[in-house]
Order: sequence, then structure tokens, then C-alpha cells
Amino acid sequence: MKTTFISSQAVSNAMRYQVLNMQQELAKAQTEVTTGKLADPGVTLGSRTGQAVSLSRDVDRLNGLVDSNNLISTRLTATQDALGQINDLTQTFLSALTADKGSGVASTVTQTAAQTALSSVTSILNTSVNGEYLFAGINTDVQPINDSGATGSAANQALNDAFQTRFGFPPSDPAAANISASDMGDFIDQLVSDQTTDPAWSSNWSNATDQPITSRISLNETAETSVSANSIGTKKFMIAAAMVSNFMQGNLNEGARDALIDKASDLITDSLTDSASQQAQLGLTENKVSSATDRIKSQVDLFQRNLNDLEGVDPYEASTKITSLLGQIETSYALTARIQQLSLVNYLK
Repeated sequence: MKTTFISSQAVSNAMRYQVLNMQQELAKAQTEVTTGKLADPGVTLGSRTGQAVSLSRDVDRLNGLVDSNNLISTRLTATQDALGQINDLTQTFLSALTADKGSGVASTVTQTAAQTALSSVTSILNTSVNGEYLFAGINTDVQPINDSGATGSAANQALNDAFQTRFGFPPSDPAAANISASDMGDFIDQLVSDQTTDPAWSSNWSNATDQPITSRISLNETAETSVSANSIGTKKFMIAAAMVSNFMQGNLNEGARDALIDKASDLITDSLTDSASQQAQLGLTENKVSSATDRIKSQVDLFQRNLNDLEGVDPYEASTKITSLLGQIETSYALTARIQQLSLVNYLK
């Protein structure tokens, strides 16, 4: 008869191996309870792992678009607010021009209104959100509009040089009283044509690009999501306010002064019309971005449900598994301790 010898050390090693396996299973179960997902989807899902990876990648990409659209919506809202403020300032300036004509109002009153409007609108056009200038086009890191009221302003110098070239004396010269209404009108028409087009506009007034920001708002959809300070409405406002600020210095006769006011009023009216069009277009873009975001969120929900079906775990089942493993491990510890106490010396006692 042959007997098989089994040492207490072999039994102890087998128990240690079992405890190690149970500890690994316990770690996986604890991870699944914490994350709500399979601890090792590759082992559990097998051939369906690729499907889970693809769904996870799509969810991440779509969530990235949602985050991007939220930033776009913030920029659009800030732009709408800025345009609203510009419209209010423009309307106030237009009212000052209208009140000036034929009323005997001192030139300095209208001149001050022009300077105030010009300064305020310049400040608004140079607004930035999240480190990006709203009206800079794609040059979002560059201040779009130069301060024409600053000392040494190229824009002011260009206007005064044009006046000097046309009439042979500066706007402050007493000889300005001899400028006729028709001459003033012709001068302004040419001045506006020159200063609102390049190279004068980009050299003296603006650092913005004509091209607005184009953003991807869904997987298959893009939209223009900014307004450039190079819009024709902005150009006309800036020129009109600067003209009144520079040329209305008290020496113009009534005819030339009225011609200046009429031309400035026409430019301001055109500016308001252009601004209203920009606000309407921005409103359409806001709706487009909002609709795209809603559609993307629906896709995310659908993909996430499919992903949960593949990778999700039942938290109750995982918790039960943890309890069971902890019990088994405690039992193994107790058995191991008792086996380690088995010895010939203890048997002979």
C-alpha cells in the first residue's frame, strides 16, 4: 500500500496562493463598486472590447464639442451685450448730432459728445472674454481697435493730414470759416472712402481681421461665431465720431458745419442698420449652437447607455461579492494560522 505524503508547508502555500487570488479579486470588486464600471473590460468583454473603446471615444469627442459650444455661447452672449451697448451709445451720439443742427448749440457740446461716444465704443470693441478679444476676428490675442483719442494717434493724424492737404490749413485755423458746405461734403465723402478701406483702415484704425472665427459646433456642422471690428458699420461709426471730434472746433461756418453734421448723421444711421443686422445674425448663430448642443447631448446619452450596458456593473452584486471575498479571506487567514501551528512537537504534547 502506497501513501501520499502531504506536508503542512504545502497546505500552507496552497492557502497563501488562494488568499492572493482572492485579494486580487477583492481589489477588482472594490474598483467596480467605486467606478461603476468593469475593472478589466478587456478580460470581461473579450471580442466586444473594441465596441466599448469606440463608444467611449465617441462619448469623449461629443462631450468635447459640448464644452466647446458652451464657450462659444459665452462669447456670443458677450458679443450681443457689447453690440447692444454700442447701439445705445451710437443712438445717443446721433441724438446729439440731430439736436445740434440749426439749434445754435455750442460746437464744444457736440464735439464732447463725439469724443465720449468714440472713447466708449473703442473700449467696448476692445472687450475680451476668457483672454480672447471679441471683435478681433481670428487675431483673438490682439487688441482690435486703436485708441484714436490717444496722443500721437495715427487715425487722428490721418484725418488732420487729409484736412490740411485738401484745404491748405488745419481744422483749428480761422480760415476754416471760409469752407463751403459743398467743399466740406466732397471732402468728407473722399475721406470716408479713403479711411474705411485698406491700407488706411488697417494702418490707422484696426488690428482685426476681416475673417471671423469659424467654429465646429457639431460633428458635421460649422458656424461663424464672432463679429469683426472691420464691419462696415463699425468703420462708419468710428470715422463719423472722429470727424466731428476733430473738425468741429468752432471755426466752421454754419453751412460747412451742417454739412459735417449731415454726413456724420448718415454714417451713424448706416452704422445702426449694420449693427442690427449683425445682432440678428448672431441671434441665428446662438440658436444654431444651442440646437447643435442639444442634439449632441442626446447622442451622448444614447452612446453612454450603450457603453453602460457593456462596461457597467451591478453595484449591489459587486458589494455582495466584496462581502463574500472578505469573509473567505478572513477564513483563509484563520486556517493558515492553525496550519502553521501543526508540528510534531505540538502533536506529542
